[in-house]
Amino acid sequence: MKKLIALFAVSAVASTSAVAGIALSGSASVSYDDNGTAASATTYDADLLVTGTAGSTTVTIGADVDGTAFATSSAAMTTTIGPVTVVADMHDEVTKSTGSGGQTAEAVDTGVTISLDAPIGDATVGVDNSGNVTISGTWSGITLSHTSKSAGDTTTAAGSIAGMDVSVTNKAGATTWSLGTTVSGVALTLASSQKVTATFGLAGNTMVVSSIPKVAEAASTATANSTTAVVAYSTVAISRALTSGATLAATYSTLDDSLTLKASVAF
Repeated sequence: MKKLIALFAVSAVASTSAVAGIALSGSASVSYDDNGTAASATTYDADLLVTGTAGSTTVTIGADVDGTAFATSSAAMTTTIGPVTVVADMHDEVTKSTGSGGQTAEAVDTGVTISLDAPIGDATVGVDNSGNVTISGTWSGITLSHTSKSAGDTTTAAGSIAGMDVSVTNKAGATTWSLGTTVSGVALTLASSQKVTATFGLAGNTMVVSSIPKVAEAASTATANSTTAVVAYSTVAISRALTSGATLAATYSTLDDSLTLKASVAF
């Protein structure tokens, strides 16, 4: 009898230990859009994220649960073996798009990346199963990353200079950049795409004003759908955290003279 009681005790401890290594988080929202002169619409979104940890290994599984079926949205495993970090992306997302400028063909995006903390300053060297090699690190407050791949190298530099956050990316010869700073309590960002954003207020009670540049019409290519022309427009978004734990947001867009109301919660 004592052996049986001890066996139950061990089983209970094992079960508790297993549950303790699992964390559940998620988010949900409901949005009402009057769509300007078009018919109004109500949309929903609900997502779950399960994170399991055992030692230096972490597995995350995400799911979209607001549809008619439980749909996996992500699945990844990260483990560390000494100075080596292995990341496995096990979920093949749908990358083909029928939208403006979207990708024309489906591509497999699962893969494994192996990174090594090399003894050359603070650099990390990584290689994935496609043969892409990435070297990254932070020196004098500037974070640098360079990825060598057959489709074109990508180099990114980011850091804070004299109170201004600067990020520059060169991908296959094309350069994009963004600048961010705070003036009199207003956070301003400017991107090479000519998009300007100003954020007023504090966390939990903010107003974001954005100026979005026009999009030129472009013909389809071998890898992307044609792009529909869009005129320049502005948006104003006001967000307020409620004592109930939810967040209420209202967004107005001059593109179609529409107002969107969104209630969301994250846990």
